[in-house]
Amino acid sequence: MSEIDPLDALSGVPVSGRYTSDEVARAVGLPVEHAKRLWRALGFPESGGQAMFLEQDIHALRTAAELVRTGLVDLDLAVNLARGLGQTMARLADWQVTAILHRVEALGADEEQGNLIAAAIGMTDDFVQPFETLLIYAWHRHLDAAIARVEAGAADDHDLHTIDLTVGFADIVSFTALSNRMAEGEIGDLVEVFESRCADVISSNRGRVIKSIGDSVLFVNHDPIAAYDTAQGIIQVIGRDPRMPDVRVGLASGSVVARQGDVFGPPVNLASRLTAVARRNRIIVDDATAALLPADQFETRRLAARPVRGFGIVEPVAVTRL
Repeated sequence: MSEIDPLDALSGVPVSGRYTSDEVARAVGLPVEHAKRLWRALGFPESGGQAMFLEQDIHALRTAAELVRTGLVDLDLAVNLARGLGQTMARLADWQVTAILHRVEALGADEEQGNLIAAAIGMTDDFVQPFETLLIYAWHRHLDAAIARVEAGAADDHDLHTIDLTVGFADIVSFTALSNRMAEGEIGDLVEVFESRCADVISSNRGRVIKSIGDSVLFVNHDPIAAYDTAQGIIQVIGRDPRMPDVRVGLASGSVVARQGDVFGPPVNLASRLTAVARRNRIIVDDATAALLPADQFETRRLAARPVRGFGIVEPVAVTRL
C-alpha cells in the first residue's frame, strides 16, 4: 500500500504530505502549471498550496516528465494518456474496494462496521501485490490486442481512427421503475449480474465491451453474425432467466470512430435508439446489419416505419436465425 492513510485516501488527500505542488514541479523540472495539468488529468484534487505530496508522487511525475523531455510524447499527449490512466484506475480501484467490502460483509455479517472496514483494509493490503501482477499482465494482453486491431484496420486501407464494426446496445427494460421497487442491495446485485453475464457472452463471441452504464451495455463485433449471436446470447442469459428482467438489444453496422477506449458515430447512436423500439427479449437491427447477414442463415422482416430521434423515419428490421 502507499503511505497515504486508508481512511483519508477516500478523499484523495494524504494526512501529512512533505511537498507542495511548487516543490514537486521544481524537483522534476516542470513548470508548475504543467505539473498541475498532469496531476488533474490523473483525477486527483488540487493541493491548494498545502504540502500533500510524497516521494512516490515525485517519482511518478518525473517519469511523465522524462517521456515529454525525450520527445516520445508531447505534453498534450501525456495529459491525454494520464487522463485515461486516471479514469481507468479510479474506476478499477472503486470496483476492487467495493468487491472486497462485499466479500468481507459476507464473511462477517454480524461484525460492527468499524471491524468490517478494518478487515477490508487488511484484505486490500494482502491483495495489492498479486493484483498488481495481474494488472500488468492484463494490460499487456489488451495492448497487444489493441495494436492488432489497428494493424487490421490499416491492412484494409481504412483511416487509422475509423473502423467498420457492428455495434450492439443491450438495455434492461423499465430499469428506472424496477429499481424504484428494489432495495439498494438488490439493485447492486442486479447490475452486477447483468454486467457480468453480458461480458461473458460478449467475450465468448469475440466481441468487446466498450462500456456499461448500469442498466445497459455497449459492445462491438467485427463480424455481424457474431454480433447477432452475442445479442441472442444476452437475451438467453438475461431475458430468458425468470429471476432477471427483460432486455432489448439493438444492432447497427457501419464506420465508427475509435477514440480513448470508446466508439463514436451514427451506428453507435442508432444501436442505442433501436432498443427503444424493440420488443422485450427481441433483437432489432438496421438496414446495414440486415444486409450483412447471409440470407440462407437468417430471416429478416421489416417493421413499420417510425420516427427515431436523430435519424428521422426509420424502418427497423427484426431478424431471426433460420
